[in-house]
Amino acid sequence: MNNSDSRINPRQLGTPRGGSYTAVPTSGDRKNRNKPTRGRKKSIFEAYMSKEDVSAGLKRGELIQGPLRINPKKYHEAFIPSPDGTRDIFIDGVVARNRALNGDIVVVKLLPKEQWKVIKPDGSDKETEATHESDIPEDMLGTCVPRETVKGDAKSPDVIIEAQFDDNDAEHGQDHLQDMLADDIKKLSLDTGEKAKAVGIAGVHRTKQDDGPKVNDPRLLPDKFLQRTAKVVYILEKKHSRAATGFIKLLADKNSELFRKCAMFSPVDHRVPRAYVSLADCPPDFVTRPEDYSNMLFICRIVDWKEDSNFATGQLAKSLGQAGEIEPETEGILMEYGVDFSDFSPEALECLPQTLPWVISPGELAKRRDLRKECIFTIDPSTAKDLDDALSCKQLPDGNFEVGVHIADVSYFVLEETALDKVASERATSVYLVQKVIPMLPKLLCEELCSLNPMRDRLTFSVMWKVTPEGKILDEWFGRTVICSCVKLSYDHAQSMIESPGKVFSPEELPPVSPQHSIAEIQQAVLNLHQIAQHLRKQRFIDGALRLDQLKLSFTLDQESGMPQGCYIYQYRDSNKLVEEFMLLANMAVAHQIYRSFPEQALLRRHPPPQTKLLKDLMEFCNQVGLDIDFSSAGTLHKSLNETFGADKYSEARKEVLTNMFSRPMQMALYFCTGVLEDETLFRHYALNVPFYTHFTSPIRRYADVIVHRLLSASLGASSPIKMEKEAIQRQADHCNDRKMASKRVQELSADLFFAIFVRECGPLESEAMVMGVLNEAFDVLVLKFGVQKRIYCNALPLLGFHFQKVGRKPELTLMWEPEKLEQESVPQVITIFTLVEVVLTSDGVPLKYSALLKRPSSE
Repeated sequence: MNNSDSRINPRQLGTPRGGSYTAVPTSGDRKNRNKPTRGRKKSIFEAYMSKEDVSAGLKRGELIQGPLRINPKKYHEAFIPSPDGTRDIFIDGVVARNRALNGDIVVVKLLPKEQWKVIKPDGSDKETEATHESDIPEDMLGTCVPRETVKGDAKSPDVIIEAQFDDNDAEHGQDHLQDMLADDIKKLSLDTGEKAKAVGIAGVHRTKQDDGPKVNDPRLLPDKFLQRTAKVVYILEKKHSRAATGFIKLLADKNSELFRKCAMFSPVDHRVPRAYVSLADCPPDFVTRPEDYSNMLFICRIVDWKEDSNFATGQLAKSLGQAGEIEPETEGILMEYGVDFSDFSPEALECLPQTLPWVISPGELAKRRDLRKECIFTIDPSTAKDLDDALSCKQLPDGNFEVGVHIADVSYFVLEETALDKVASERATSVYLVQKVIPMLPKLLCEELCSLNPMRDRLTFSVMWKVTPEGKILDEWFGRTVICSCVKLSYDHAQSMIESPGKVFSPEELPPVSPQHSIAEIQQAVLNLHQIAQHLRKQRFIDGALRLDQLKLSFTLDQESGMPQGCYIYQYRDSNKLVEEFMLLANMAVAHQIYRSFPEQALLRRHPPPQTKLLKDLMEFCNQVGLDIDFSSAGTLHKSLNETFGADKYSEARKEVLTNMFSRPMQMALYFCTGVLEDETLFRHYALNVPFYTHFTSPIRRYADVIVHRLLSASLGASSPIKMEKEAIQRQADHCNDRKMASKRVQELSADLFFAIFVRECGPLESEAMVMGVLNEAFDVLVLKFGVQKRIYCNALPLLGFHFQKVGRKPELTLMWEPEKLEQESVPQVITIFTLVEVVLTSDGVPLKYSALLKRPSSE
């Protein structure tokens, strides 16, 4: 749950006093923004169009549909992607958003051109695109680290101009708030200018750039200076869960009718509206002792939002516990993103084998290729319990190798159209939190019957190849098999085998090994796989693949309390690459096989190329800062990224910053059904640069893989064809995409939560950081030790002043530090892209919030 953006926008605050102040109108109506409407209660929001009119409008091209993204930094700004891939369409203000929530599929109507947004070409000012929370496909990277949302500071001019206030001001000072709103916002920006003068330093001032178009009427400007604006006229699909975590407070006006009936729910995520909730649902002593609940997190479901109300109507679902504690916060995150963490129903559990211990029947064994005597093993993180995949590598007499990828045969246990299948298809994915896993399938399957545990006979689906030592594939075989893994290796074990090829490992250094196989045999297999994987990988990048590895934070937790004790950046090493290469190979082989057999029903995974507009912006930016990057394809991008950096100590940091930037225009990879997409060129996977790809290797934790297993089985004649029609497969693909995105976001928020607690418990933390973006009054840094991103505000630092300018086209901030002793000179510090700085992360005293402060540069 994102705690770092709790600034309320007063334009969004009505008052619970009969709605005497409406939410903000869209930009065409700015002049009347501060005139409160007196008396009668009139509509704030437009009524939605009828279904028929929406269908007709979409057909005629008068309306546009797309997923709504609300900017987490400035939640009065929302966007939908432009269908032609150009600059996003801007939806300005709560009124224009018309009660839609983040992620909803909405239909919008463009506003007349005179209301379009004028873009300053210098880009120093505001972002014209909402930050995507995380749009990098996991096929391209280790793990995405979420971008830090902005943390306001009431002293900051750009924050005041946006009029974002702390929640408390909003609750306790509505009258004061209206007086402030009645004052013109210009006066606010003037005050900050006065403040700068009062400091009294000549020549250092907050500059506003003046090289933009001087015309204010958008109709007279060329389109490249404009961003189309629109208003929401219909919600096609409510994708947002409509659940939010937050706090409850009494209404401000004790004498109103509502005061006796309702409380106000304030969500932590300000992209969700505040809501009236019934006092009957609140704790019994809430009215008499509201202060007891000031730090208590609640879950609220938004049930309605009327056209004439600034506030939604909510229903309190439950109280979670104290804000800032791991379990309440985690439960809040799961509920907000609609993750089902309930126990599996008795009906679903009845689908599992009831007689335990379970054994493979002789009849089933007879149908499979028996590989139990082969040297087959698993390589996973040391904590993994759901072991989906195993590997084997046997040298053949002719000097080639037989390589096998053996995947848990989940579809043997999860039969189509059973109660268990239904639950798995709804959950669609396991969700990995820092401290636990919310599984897609019951524990008995995940950790026992399907998990490829060592020295246990297990049912598998295998892909086997005959491969030359250089990784050239000579032959391929698919089929149902039975294996008995001889050892459960961790990535660390495999890594030490790769790093010390001549070393003789003693039994104490490894987990228990089956007596059928020697440690030396296993080590040789790992080394052979490593050699082949290196060739495969090298060839993939020669063939034009791209990988964007972002820093991933891992935690060590206290065994007793579960609190984070330490954190470190996860190292992606050769042992990880070895496993990844063979998983990619298996996924590609299966994609070809199921598409050949079922051209109308295959479930594949495509990755569209980057968004044109964002890519253009990035190209322009790289030109400005003098970076020579070839954006013509995934492969050239990969090459540039890995050759641009020189070999000094900070080349890695520069690479991280660029990787981060390159991730922004990237789109999500998507599951789809081949029968629904006419054009085969759209099947391509941009990052892997291959025509067909799917997910086959993780059926314990991904439902898409279960469908792929069923298709593969049917393609081999081992089972009857899949019952789903292509439309049903596409619906399931869409649902898997939605749940994949939600689970990714939840994982990021779980890491955010643990890191914020780590800063609180173990901070302040010092680290080097590299500047990754410069605005006119703040700059963004990548904190190198922890891989987190933070925004640093100039006005939070002890500066005499600061100065923003463009050098050529490169943005640059000069900070003038107050001298430490009176007689000393002021110390200037220039901040531009790739500047290395020292930062301190400190807890803010508000649950789960922390700031980055810049350390003063040394005066020599």
